[in-house]
Amino acid sequence: MITMTLGEIAAVVGGTLSAADPSTPVTGAVEYDSRKVGPGGLFLAFDGASVDGHDFAARAVDQGAAGVLGSRVVEGVPMIVVGDVLAAVGLLARAVLDRLPELTVIGITGSSGKTTTKDLIGQLVARVGPTVAPAGSFNNELGLPHTVLIADEQTRFLVLEMGARGVGHLRYLCEIAPPRIGVVVNVGSAHIGEFGSVEKIALAKGELIEALPPDGLAILNADDPLVAAMAPRTRARVLTVGTSADAGLRATDVTLDEAGRAAYTLDGTVPVRLAVAGGHQVGNSLAAVAVARAVGLPLDECATALGESRLVSSRRMDVFNRADGVTVIDDSYNANPGSTAAALHALAAMATGRRSIAVLGYHAELGDFERSGHEEVGRTAAETGVDLLIVVGSPAAAIHDGAVAQLQWGGEAVLVDDQDAAIEVLRQRLSPGDVILVKGSRYRTWDVVDSLREPVS
Repeated sequence: MITMTLGEIAAVVGGTLSAADPSTPVTGAVEYDSRKVGPGGLFLAFDGASVDGHDFAARAVDQGAAGVLGSRVVEGVPMIVVGDVLAAVGLLARAVLDRLPELTVIGITGSSGKTTTKDLIGQLVARVGPTVAPAGSFNNELGLPHTVLIADEQTRFLVLEMGARGVGHLRYLCEIAPPRIGVVVNVGSAHIGEFGSVEKIALAKGELIEALPPDGLAILNADDPLVAAMAPRTRARVLTVGTSADAGLRATDVTLDEAGRAAYTLDGTVPVRLAVAGGHQVGNSLAAVAVARAVGLPLDECATALGESRLVSSRRMDVFNRADGVTVIDDSYNANPGSTAAALHALAAMATGRRSIAVLGYHAELGDFERSGHEEVGRTAAETGVDLLIVVGSPAAAIHDGAVAQLQWGGEAVLVDDQDAAIEVLRQRLSPGDVILVKGSRYRTWDVVDSLREPVS
């Protein structure tokens, strides 16, 4: 973060000082985990349901923190006291950005794929100038301002993933970090249980491009009708990307190699070969190129950068090969029907001539669409030709039902109680050369992956 005094921070967040010298500078990182606070940092003390950050305030100061931002006084600890710590962090982030006028904010949203797109954009624009684009999904009311507060006077590009669980959420995030470039990856059924319909999801996702200035740039997925229809909602210039004939930046001649990595021709002339797996990465990479070109990276350098870009955030289409020839696709970080469909198509492409296995867990936040959403996942597994489907846990049982209802499917579906049971099925039935996809909505689906990590070639 840029250097600010405790007094300056208190002023911008509307806080009061307690046992603190207003001239004390904050020169280190802003952290909400006391174990990560270092010299000159600012500790955020949240009063959580199970852990009260104020209990760790003294420890943070002992570790060198310049002060603590919290909602109540801790005796003997230099404090900035506010009514709402989360709102205060947002105000602080906006104040920091207001002091960095040369910085370009790039916002990315979508129902799936936004983290990988963020990672690709970060790697490309970093070739133009100093960039903040941390690994992981820091896309909510805390994660986004926390990311903003990493930026300093040297930062030229701030790449922010923006998530939403309701209408108005993105509008709030854009007030914290006003974007100059906005990317909408897709509109799917992620969090549909909270939104109620895909139309409301589209309404919410479009708030990102509504926040763009007239001299900004909106990058929209031409292959997603709900995204392409957002164009009239922005004052900014619009660039569409995709494989559609009317896309402003287009990929043609798309092919997948035996490792599921896409190659295509960019803009009719430039060959691109991606280093990340999955046909859905074509659209993600096109969005990254559109952003990179807008900030000055030539098209041929974009293609080179894509060929050298690697996974940054863990458990997202992370492919590894074992010594026995088994290929594992670790996409276990999270899941919704759309992202799982993309992963299943990648599995099918990679398993040509080999046996395919999908280990699928519960898909959260589907609400009234829970059963139909899980059935859809099962149908997709059958339609993509999965040979062995292992469904983990009774809440995900409708995935099993959706698959076995496809009478033309020649595969097998097994419903197991938990991750340990899934691991046991694999121990008994896994054969050299198999290709395995593991995916679910957190819930420790990655335990299955980790059981497969040895031996690794």
